[in-house]
Amino acid sequence: MTPIEEQVIALAGVFTATSMVDKLARTGEIAQTPLSGMLSSLLERNPDSTMAVYGNDLSSLRDGMRALASALERDPNALQRQPLRYALNLLQLERQLDKRDDMLQVMGRRLEQIDKQVAHFGLVNDNVIAACAALYQDTLSTFSLRIQVQGDMRHLQVAQNADKVRALLLCGIRSARLWRQVGGRRWHLVFYRAKLLKTLYSLMRQTNPT
Repeated sequence: MTPIEEQVIALAGVFTATSMVDKLARTGEIAQTPLSGMLSSLLERNPDSTMAVYGNDLSSLRDGMRALASALERDPNALQRQPLRYALNLLQLERQLDKRDDMLQVMGRRLEQIDKQVAHFGLVNDNVIAACAALYQDTLSTFSLRIQVQGDMRHLQVAQNADKVRALLLCGIRSARLWRQVGGRRWHLVFYRAKLLKTLYSLMRQTNPT
């Protein structure tokens, strides 16, 4: 796998998380399978490869790939604005997090505890999701940059939905860190846009074989 393929996959992970946040905020519902995939990526802390973070399954990133494509294509009619806004904020938040070794250590310890909860309750469990949400709230929510999620307040005010939103944003941060670890930089979105898009289209064809 080439470096740019790894970068696109990690970036698709960011957009998968933010697409799910947007859908949950608008409709109050998301499917269990993609939620499970995102939570699993959060707890995959020593992967053998970039793909291993996402269960070696590109199809789990299909919605994120579509949202990323809409951002890179720059077609205002197709642009998924909220997922893009959340994704750019997550990339910025991750840069701030990278300077906080103390916070990274706290997050590492808490993720170990969450891993133990998963062994007891299962991955897509309210207790596990609430623990992920609390971790996000206790760490990333303390930065001056706060991600303001827009949607239907009837859905966002439901405690379990609010927990899922925060847990998914935490998953997005995990993918943002992976993206930077495999060489991704924010300026690449401008100067390498055509190359990223070409690679993305190739990966998308692999998820929809003809």
